Amino acid sequence: QRDDSYSEYQPMGEKKSVDEQPLFSTYTLGLKTQRDAWAINSSREHLSSTMRGLITEYNSLCERFGNWCASQQLSRDDEAVEEFVVENSDPKRINWTRALKADLRKDKRAEYSTNREMVCAYRPFFKQYVYFDRQFNEMVYQVPTLFPTVESQNIVISINAADQRKPVGAVITNVVPSLTLSDPGQCFPLYSYEEVSSEASLFDDDAGVDGYTRRDAITDFTLDRYQGHYGLDVVKEDIFYFVYGMLHSREYLQRYQSDLIKRIPRIPLVDDFWGFSKAGRDLAYWHLNYEIIDPWELEGIPPEGTPASAFRVEKMRFAKKAEGHPKSAIVVNSHVTLSGIPQEAYRYAVNGKSAIEWLIDRYQVKTDKASGIVNDPNLYSDDPRYIVDLVARIVRVSMESVAIIDGLPKLNIIE
Repeated sequence: QRDDSYSEYQPMGEKKSVDEQPLFSTYTLGLKTQRDAWAINSSREHLSSTMRGLITEYNSLCERFGNWCASQQLSRDDEAVEEFVVENSDPKRINWTRALKADLRKDKRAEYSTNREMVCAYRPFFKQYVYFDRQFNEMVYQVPTLFPTVESQNIVISINAADQRKPVGAVITNVVPSLTLSDPGQCFPLYSYEEVSSEASLFDDDAGVDGYTRRDAITDFTLDRYQGHYGLDVVKEDIFYFVYGMLHSREYLQRYQSDLIKRIPRIPLVDDFWGFSKAGRDLAYWHLNYEIIDPWELEGIPPEGTPASAFRVEKMRFAKKAEGHPKSAIVVNSHVTLSGIPQEAYRYAVNGKSAIEWLIDRYQVKTDKASGIVNDPNLYSDDPRYIVDLVARIVRVSMESVAIIDGLPKLNIIE
């Protein structure tokens, strides 16, 4: 049943009501390429190769379409585009979407740029390379204001609120968020970026670098409100992590679950702000640094000097006859089986699935049926141990997360 008091709390974001004062000045859905097989890949080299081939094919078809329209005495309209695309397209060489068809009609040519090769968070704890480009990403939404350049630094909370298909959960990332990260996920950033106008002074403190100004996404109204309750020591970053901590509170998620599946979260003020803020900051540490933290001590970790071929992963699975609980061991490949995974680790879940199960689901070699493009997660890192060690690291992330979440303060709401 819904709690009437929920509607009185401050919304994380608001784009319709001018009367609301949201915590964040901006938020957005994650990146939707509509051609993931082409524009997203675990291998940067494969991404570059497939996208260069796609762009070459597209430019060639632009030329061919113009000649075809002239020979048929046709206007470059939508009807002509549809007829041409049906008769002249090979699904192994190009993937058409509504926006790219519109570019074909306008004869808008494309050029490959390595500056558009970026890292994206495709699923929880699963990064890939993305070709981040408006022409070949069907919907970029406001993501370019979060990560306008390769050098732009940001932290983003992604949450699958207003989604009745699975439990509400939050995950944090410091790279371009894909729509599939929370499937779909609304993304709330620590910062947003604006292009610097030509009139901006070189001595303007907000002028930023590389042509962009960085702004805090937590609003000034929110900062004043929180400082009024908790003191002037509060800064916007503290509020950002307070929100992340609150979104992991089992008490909060359970009490307001009927509201969270219908709309953007609203965040109450509580008596222990600093308890939630510290917990959110601690969770973020583990969730952002999952690739470099010390791994959990599992049995079966290959020693240093093991040949690289012994680490290759095709498709991981749980061991059928594991000692202890049913998911205590993972068969990585015919050479490596990791065991000793605590059952407690599976209590940490993101969007209805444990972090460990996300790894098993995503870190496997896949071939796109339409294009034949192969996505091999073994090629994401130059370190052949990356996936095997990542399993042990995510076990530690899960154990640390469970401990932090279990230790969250009681939800004593004051406003």
